[in-house]
Amino acid sequence: MASTYATSVRAAARLARSSRRPNVASSGRCLGTKARESINFEPIPPNHTIDSVKPPKHWASPGEAEPDPNAYVRKPVTSAHIIDLSADPPRVSARDSVAIGPTGSVQHGRYGELGPDIAAGIPLEYLALLRPAAEAVAAVKAATAKGAGTVLVYGATQPAGLAAVQLASTSGNAVVAVVGGEHSGNDEMVDVVKGMATEPGTAVAEEYALVKGAFRDLVGKTSTGDDPSTWGDHDADAFLEDFKTNLLDYTAAYPDNLPAAVSKDKLLFSGKEKDRKNFRANMDAYLSQFPPGEAPIDPEQLNAYFPKEQYALWKSKFGQQTTAVISGDDTPDFVPARLVRNQMASPDPVDESILKAAEVPYEFDVLRPNYGTGADVPSTLKGGPVTGAIIAVTPDLAAAAQAVEKAGKSIRAKAEALQFLPAAQQNAYAAARSVIQCAEAAGGSVTVVGGELPGFKAVEAGDPDVKEAISAMEIAEDGTSRLNFFLQVYRAGDYPVYADYAVHRATEDLAGPRIVVVTK
Repeated sequence: MASTYATSVRAAARLARSSRRPNVASSGRCLGTKARESINFEPIPPNHTIDSVKPPKHWASPGEAEPDPNAYVRKPVTSAHIIDLSADPPRVSARDSVAIGPTGSVQHGRYGELGPDIAAGIPLEYLALLRPAAEAVAAVKAATAKGAGTVLVYGATQPAGLAAVQLASTSGNAVVAVVGGEHSGNDEMVDVVKGMATEPGTAVAEEYALVKGAFRDLVGKTSTGDDPSTWGDHDADAFLEDFKTNLLDYTAAYPDNLPAAVSKDKLLFSGKEKDRKNFRANMDAYLSQFPPGEAPIDPEQLNAYFPKEQYALWKSKFGQQTTAVISGDDTPDFVPARLVRNQMASPDPVDESILKAAEVPYEFDVLRPNYGTGADVPSTLKGGPVTGAIIAVTPDLAAAAQAVEKAGKSIRAKAEALQFLPAAQQNAYAAARSVIQCAEAAGGSVTVVGGELPGFKAVEAGDPDVKEAISAMEIAEDGTSRLNFFLQVYRAGDYPVYADYAVHRATEDLAGPRIVVVTK
């Protein structure tokens, strides 16, 4: 026991001495992390600048990098070809092609030598489309021989059709373009063509042109203008009666005893029985964020205290509410039915701005039979009379036209031939006929590009047309040009198999709104 006690005392003494001894190791680490406070007053040696230390030679002037023996070097592009879809079977075209000769001159397979400076301002891929572009130039000249006006174009995404839309628009004509069924399902492409047909021109899908009455009205509004002053066939009093009927139906469907203006079936419980107790309280809290319903309105009082002038004032409050929301102002609960009730109890003063004619184009006027025809409303654009139609032959249209031509001269034979054609060919034939009939009814010409149609003359491009097409293709210093195409290029010079693959892609179903070009 005594030895154990003595050992414990000695251990406690050693522990006390060690606790009073400074920790040299930790103290050294702490001193090592302190920043030096001494200042070096030694002068900077002469020539001790940033330029005194020269970079290594290989850094200052690196030599030429050694080529990677395993790297593939692309071959220069010396020719471009489009796909001849009219051939049997389709193949890479030799005539619709362009190549750079040994002397640097550009040689076209159809039009011969184009000159040595052509390739400097126009890519070879564009020059391969010189024939469709030249045909479009000739077609626009034929369609506008009597002067500028409204030009109709069918097959607006075909090479010649797309060029005709752009050239006719930039020449000051209004263009109504119809995108063929092969590309009408591509909404983005329809919008692109619509953008190329400057206002008042436009572009529609083939399905729109199938309804001949609607397409005829569109062409008429484009050529003569869509003037709201001629829309005087509506009854403002009838609109007020319709509004009152809808208001009474609204208050009956969404009464004020509901937590919000929602359908009553939203309050039907269809969950588990354990959740029934809190269902209505939760729904009331959730629906409180929506506009509330409104108490029923007496129809007799509505007819007596809500005339057309109050209806116009009530309608103007929507614009004020929209402006407040956009500008970030504090907006109270906007309940239209409650606004009607308040105006019935205390009619709003009729302002002079409400009584005068609306001066916003196409604004609905509830006091008079017009649509924004005030003095400050600008006149609508007019494309002018229909001068002609340009029909770009699509594969479906060519097949349908040949079938109808072979059927015979009687209408019955033609109708039977159309009956047994695929829907795509039927639609192409009907849409093209709709375009042709609008042009012929106005005394305009009909010009065919990109193929042949029985009964119509195909355009023939001459040397002036080729020169004008080249001028339209030239890319200006700002990177723009009057004539643009959507291309998909296959580099067969590097990989010869791409030529066959390009033919396959160009002939597949729904190939897409692009022109396949093969370079070698």
